[in-house]
Amino acid sequence: MKLLKILFILLSCLHISCSTGKTTGEEQPPDNHRKIIVAYVTSWSSTMPDPIYMTHINYAFGHVNDSFDGVRIDNEERLKEIVLLKKSNPELKILLSIGGWGSGRFSEMAADTKNRNSFAADCRRIVEQFHLDGIDIDWEYPTSSAAQISSSPEDTENFTLLMKDIREAIGDNKLLTLASAASAGFIDFRAIDPYMDFINIMAYDMSTPPTHHSALYRSAHAGKRTSEEAVEAHLSAGVPLHKLVLGMPFYGRGNKSLPGFIDYKKIEQLDGYQEHWDNVAKVPYLTDTAGELVCTYDNPRSLAIKCEYILERGLLGGMYWDYDGDNAAGELRKTVYETLNR
Repeated sequence: MKLLKILFILLSCLHISCSTGKTTGEEQPPDNHRKIIVAYVTSWSSTMPDPIYMTHINYAFGHVNDSFDGVRIDNEERLKEIVLLKKSNPELKILLSIGGWGSGRFSEMAADTKNRNSFAADCRRIVEQFHLDGIDIDWEYPTSSAAQISSSPEDTENFTLLMKDIREAIGDNKLLTLASAASAGFIDFRAIDPYMDFINIMAYDMSTPPTHHSALYRSAHAGKRTSEEAVEAHLSAGVPLHKLVLGMPFYGRGNKSLPGFIDYKKIEQLDGYQEHWDNVAKVPYLTDTAGELVCTYDNPRSLAIKCEYILERGLLGGMYWDYDGDNAAGELRKTVYETLNR
């Protein structure tokens, strides 16, 4: 009897260890501990993503149509091809991202109840027709015409109504997300919270050379805002920590003889520049022969540190723009995946 009791205790301990212990090998951690990885995939690129390296794909882009009452999709055939990736990864979530810099007609659509309801209904049609998992809204930005689009002081209030209408149209079993400016401006986050699954912070394009466009922490070379400050701004604006996804760039910003926008895969091929590491901001940068900072970007080292920050702070996960900016070896996407799923 005593031997049986000891055996029972040992088996019980083994059961607890197996059910709560660390995973090994190829096993995945429990879903409630996994971080999401959102990859923006563009309509104009031809690269097919490897679906094992992300949990979500935001297909860029859809737009408000010319009649302000529906959605127009760029390159529908490519969207269909992206959806087929779910055969390789059935857990992959695919959303249509509507908007992008310079994509307009949001203000007119959201201001009119009939148009807004029709637009929301068309979001539902698209989700059903293309077998999508949800909608991502990338209105840049309510109340702002910086991207040469129409705007109105009522945009913020109408944005809340739009999120409510889309949620009611697509139902609670589909995802509704948005891309947010690093400042956490333009949107009433407390008002939209009941309708949103998560918020993707665009923690990039926060400056241009000679300062960093995506510094994690503030240094002498940091620009107007840092990734850490963008997270704090969203928390102060009322976004719950568990709904925050930190955006990271697979590209850099240049000046002088360099392009204003340059993919990482092209940055690593540049000659004639000196690479440096900002140990405070935790990002790399390039200088020219005169010693001036002429290119600000992220590399595997800085992305790993940002992903560690995501883990330490308890954010929902990470996002990047865009998949095609990575090099042929996939160093950036692999870094994000491996760090967030360590």
